[in-house]
Amino acid sequence: MYLGLFMINGYVCATDPSVAVAAATAAEAAGWESVWTGEHYVLPEPGVGRGPEADTPMLDPFIALANVAAHTRKLRLGSGLTVVPLHHPLMLAKQIVSLDRISGGRFMFGAGVGYLQPEFDALGASMADRGDRTADYLDAMRAIWAGDRSFSSKHVSYEGVRAEPGPLRAGGPPLHFGGHVQRVFDRTVRQADGWYGWELSPERTQTALDGLRKAAADNERPAGMGEIEISVTPPTQVPLDDKLIDAYAELGVDRLIVVPPRKAHDNADELGRFVERMGDRIASHPALTPA
Repeated sequence: MYLGLFMINGYVCATDPSVAVAAATAAEAAGWESVWTGEHYVLPEPGVGRGPEADTPMLDPFIALANVAAHTRKLRLGSGLTVVPLHHPLMLAKQIVSLDRISGGRFMFGAGVGYLQPEFDALGASMADRGDRTADYLDAMRAIWAGDRSFSSKHVSYEGVRAEPGPLRAGGPPLHFGGHVQRVFDRTVRQADGWYGWELSPERTQTALDGLRKAAADNERPAGMGEIEISVTPPTQVPLDDKLIDAYAELGVDRLIVVPPRKAHDNADELGRFVERMGDRIASHPALTPA
């Protein structure tokens, strides 16, 4: 089971991007497999009881990951999660290909439909049909990557255009869907390389895995896609001790994407110590795999 570091574009990594580079290079040296971003362009003030506070520093995920990519060689880079319906699909397709190329194929595209109504309203996006639009946008992105000069669906239409270069891998970088409802599990089986669960205990992870098994029984997975890769962020308020690591490993989780402790959010030294301390766990814990 690999370890990923969450919020490489947030908190002190946003206010001082050199901290993100230091944390990423230290993580790469210590055996971490990946770093991951969050994505919010604006946040509601006052808050709505879900998501980060409105004053949380956060950089654009693609720019932040490009910065990290330039200073690392094998560390994988993930978006966790890109809120697809907040983007124009052709512009998002270009951003993804750019990062894919800059990183030498290390990018993992974590995709979600979003949940913050005030953010959708502020950006002029419709939240009511976000699931349908996400599906259309992903289809449009795959079409432009495949070299199709035209595409038409309910929410996207283009004709007589192309975009070069394409992604390094046919169909684009590995796609990881986020969400805990059955339609997301169904979509994962049909289209994605992986699934990402946010702040799930082992018990809630088991429930999600049951949903994925049901989806696998109800949906045909395209030939050649391989096993679904499972990524989970544990609850931030629970210490990640050996017993908890073992519990996720026994469930078959492939990657734990860990949020740094609160004291490391605004303190570069604390973040560095956390990265190194977890690196020691990677080297010593039999369930953890060094990258």
